[in-house]
Amino acid sequence: MRIFLIGMMGSGKTTLGRQLAQRLGYTFIDLDEYLVQQQGQSVAEIFERQGQEFFRKLEREALEEVARKYEKAVISTGGGAPCFFNNIGFINQFGVSFYLKVPVDQLVHRLLAQGQAERPLLAGKNPAELNLYLTETLAHRKQFYERATHTLSGANATTETFLRLLNL
Repeated sequence: MRIFLIGMMGSGKTTLGRQLAQRLGYTFIDLDEYLVQQQGQSVAEIFERQGQEFFRKLEREALEEVARKYEKAVISTGGGAPCFFNNIGFINQFGVSFYLKVPVDQLVHRLLAQGQAERPLLAGKNPAELNLYLTETLAHRKQFYERATHTLSGANATTETFLRLLNL
């Protein structure tokens, strides 16, 4: 079984994904890290040098590659991954998806606390700009995220909750 974690950056996909994969004895894949290893450059460098559209095409190719290569995997997608090229349809065809739903104010707090506000789409934004960006981005992405097999609020997203929903 492939388990895909989707949601906004800072929603906990990587942290929870690692925990869940360890608990299940599955392979854990962070799609952004996978792309970085393949391309030999950071996500920020790909955005800067080739642009977001190029990155989204690479992301789709990586998503397909990972889904076909690993049958027992927990895959943490980038925040925008489900929103392009009908990736959410592909994700749901190849596995079970979980939308980690976290309120914008918590996302802002997490991203600032983790020093992750320098991600390509967030770089240089102050807290108010970050809040506005995340609010607008979530409004656009929500239609894709809500097509996930399951939706978990940030507070309820624990390994035990995943296992219960997966009947394991």
